[in-house]
Amino acid sequence: VSGMTSLAPGMGDATLRVVAELPPPATAVSGILQPVAVSDVLEVSVFQVPDLSRTVQVDDRGYISLPLIGEVQAAGKSVQALQRDIEAAYGRNYLQSPSVTVLVKESAARRVTVDGQVKRAGIFPLPPSATLMDAIALAGGFSDVADPAKVYVFRQVGNTRYVANYNVDDIRRGVRSSPAVYGGDVVVVFASQSRIAFQNLKEVLGVALTGARLATIP
Repeated sequence: VSGMTSLAPGMGDATLRVVAELPPPATAVSGILQPVAVSDVLEVSVFQVPDLSRTVQVDDRGYISLPLIGEVQAAGKSVQALQRDIEAAYGRNYLQSPSVTVLVKESAARRVTVDGQVKRAGIFPLPPSATLMDAIALAGGFSDVADPAKVYVFRQVGNTRYVANYNVDDIRRGVRSSPAVYGGDVVVVFASQSRIAFQNLKEVLGVALTGARLATIP
């Protein structure tokens, strides 16, 4: 792209590393896309027992409260593990072979920051299995001066923060797939006249993380 400094994978320093593809978060590698967290809002449904179904919020101790069985630890568990724990609790004294479904309705941990040349920069709750295209859509799409080839996604994995460049035109044409995005990711879209250098990426990430220009979207 004209006017764009080439950022080769492997470039970086102690605070940011350029890669061709972002590594998935450790929770995704272990099969837990996002463990339940404090303040998450969960929809708990007990099959054929609507009186026991509830929408509950994880309290600051990491617990939810349900009819008959009382408090259940939720924070730090996968949705599947929490379902099994609730089924076991109901099955011990109250129901025969209970079937429980847990859905995460709202998650403080599953939010993505979208900044730069989009119509509505902000911090947005992510739907399950969200991709980069979903994140851009949440921000209202590109502004008139955005360059689809200059979309950068930042991600913290362990103690390292990574950044990768994605060309949305290639995704639209099916040349490459839309990468998954996870809670905590930062998406930044640059203008078509922007000259991208490593220092630019560090500076814009700092602005996005401080939230100075962002309004949180409820």
